Amino acid sequence: MPEADFSTYDVRRVMAVLPHRYPMLLVDRVEELVVDERIRAVKAVTINEGFFQGHFPGRPIMPGVLIVEALAQAAGILAMESLGLAGSGKLVYFMAIDNAKFRAPVEPGCLLYLDVTFTQKRPRVCKFTGRALMGDTVAAEAEFMAMIADPPS
Repeated sequence: MPEADFSTYDVRRVMAVLPHRYPMLLVDRVEELVVDERIRAVKAVTINEGFFQGHFPGRPIMPGVLIVEALAQAAGILAMESLGLAGSGKLVYFMAIDNAKFRAPVEPGCLLYLDVTFTQKRPRVCKFTGRALMGDTVAAEAEFMAMIADPPS
């Protein structure tokens, strides 16, 4: 079977795999995807994000829960591509988040790199570790678990 081509994984391709849409789509592109192993995705954080209006006026900081959500979306892409489910309509539901740590504030104007690695992969349940980075600075890290499910009927 030929190796899949992930060299042009832009936002259109992200949207073909994930059900999320603005304002909840938090992955802009994928820079690297190694099936069954890891993904590096990118979120360009801009002042136009709606959450910056109230978090916090005068010192805009991306909420930590949204950083974890961005990691979860990158993990969803990794799972769907690795399990051969991209475009299938299946959904990735997150079941647990453990050991989440927030190390540095994420401010408008940065590129947030989302590095996620499988720690366990089964057909219906997967486990991951993830780190969100701004350059070499770790902004957040977490471990999480997700299940693959059929969409609601």
